[in-house]
Amino acid sequence: MTVEQVEQGPRRVARTVKVPASSDDVFALVADPHRHGELDGSGTVRDTVSGPRRLSQGAQFSVAIKQFGVRYRITSTVTRFEDGRLVEWRHPAGHRWRWELTPLTPTSTRVTETFDYSTVPAVQGKIFELLGFHRQNAASIEATLRQLASRYARA
Repeated sequence: MTVEQVEQGPRRVARTVKVPASSDDVFALVADPHRHGELDGSGTVRDTVSGPRRLSQGAQFSVAIKQFGVRYRITSTVTRFEDGRLVEWRHPAGHRWRWELTPLTPTSTRVTETFDYSTVPAVQGKIFELLGFHRQNAASIEATLRQLASRYARA
């Protein structure tokens, strides 16, 4: 299982991996915000989630986070949703998280996760870079995708 970098333009950090599971199975996990803690490679997402069991266009969900020793809650809004294929949500700070699934075979899926901060004002994007968010999130995405692929490899 190799996680690969995907070039998607400036201020977008994307990685992809082939997962040994159907796109329906993977999408069921990604589209359920109550299960995002199972995916999280950063170690910041907690199990305390409020919102729908299945995301849809315009849905909102709230997640408890613990980062740098500080606990807080964020509410995100789904900005793009294509059933079985794509889910993207906007973080309160304006950046977006995106999951794209491409079925390869009935039992394997190409999964791409993207941290997209091209949607924030230039000054805010520069602050993200100075704080190293792009590097931190790249490492977290890689850990998430490895964890996801391993989860299904063991199943």
